[in-house]
Amino acid sequence: MARPLRVQARNEDPEAVPADLRVAVLLPCLNEAGTIAEAVRGFQAELPGAEIYVYDNNSTDDTAAVARAAGAKVRHESVQGKGNVVRRMFADIDADVYVMVDSDLTYDTSQAGALVAQLVRDKLDMIVGARHAEAEGTFPPGHRFGNQAFNRAVSLLFGSRFTDIFSGYRILSRRFVKSFPSVSRGFEIELELTVHALDLRVPVVEVPVAYRARPSGSVSKLRTWPDGLRILRILILLSKEVRPFAFFAGWAALIATLSVVLGYPIVAVWLETGLVPRIPTAILCTGLMVLASLSLACGFILDSVSKGRHEAKRLSYLALPPLPDAGEAP
Repeated sequence: MARPLRVQARNEDPEAVPADLRVAVLLPCLNEAGTIAEAVRGFQAELPGAEIYVYDNNSTDDTAAVARAAGAKVRHESVQGKGNVVRRMFADIDADVYVMVDSDLTYDTSQAGALVAQLVRDKLDMIVGARHAEAEGTFPPGHRFGNQAFNRAVSLLFGSRFTDIFSGYRILSRRFVKSFPSVSRGFEIELELTVHALDLRVPVVEVPVAYRARPSGSVSKLRTWPDGLRILRILILLSKEVRPFAFFAGWAALIATLSVVLGYPIVAVWLETGLVPRIPTAILCTGLMVLASLSLACGFILDSVSKGRHEAKRLSYLALPPLPDAGEAP
C-alpha cells in the first residue's frame, strides 16, 4: 500500500497536529482538466508534504496529464462511478488522516489544514464540510430540493443531525476508512459514509465550509433524477440493513392496518348475524394479517443478524489504533 508522507498543517499550532502525521488528499475526478491543477496546488500550499492522489475515472480530456504535471500521484479506476473510485482509494491508500474532496474547485482548499487539526485535536473520526454557498444560484434547484429531502429522511430514519449529508468534502480517520464496508457505485457513496458513522456512533462533527459555483468549463456529473432514484434505493436498502426491525415493523403495521380496515365491516356483520359476508374480502384480510405477522417475524430475526453485523464492524473499527495525541508519534 502507498504510505503518504508525514506532514503538519500550515499555520496550525504544533501541539494541535502531530509532526509526523500521515495525511493523504484524495481527489476523485472525471473530466476536470480545467480545475484539477489549481485544486492540487491549493492542497500543496495548505498541507505541505501531503501525498495528493488524483484518481481518474475514465476521463476523456487531459485530466490525468494535468494532475501529474501539477505534482499529484495519478491513479486510474476503470469501473465508472464515484462510489467505485472511493472504494478503490480507501483500499489502496494507507494514512492517518484522509482529506477527500471533489476536484472541481467548488470547495475551499484553504480550510483543509484547520479541519485536519480539528480532527486530531478533538479525536474525531469524520468531519463533514457543510456547504454554504457564496452566491445565489450556486445550487441547482433540483439538487437543493433533493439534498433537503434526503437530509430529512436520514434524520428520521437514523437520528442524524447532519444538514448536508451529500457534501463531497470530508476529513476522515484511518480507523473509520478501513472499517467502512462500501458497496455503492455512484454518488450515493456520501450517504453510505454518513450512515456508517451513525451506525457505529463514532465521533463526528459538521463544519461550515465555503462553497463556490463551478468554474467555467466544469460540468456537474450528478444527474438529478437518475442519481436521485439510485440514492433513494440505497437509502431504503440501508434502512433495511441497519434498522431491520423498524423497517419490517413499519410494513407490518401498515399491512395490519389495511387488514383491520377491510375486515372490520365483515367482523361487525358476523357478530350481529353470525354470517360471514364477502368471503373473498375475508380471505384477503386473513392473508394480509398473515403477511403482517411474517413481516414482524422477519424484523425480529433480521434485527439479531444486524446486531451481529454491527458488532463485527465495531470490532473491526476498534482493532485499528486511534489518532495520536498532539506531539505523540502514531
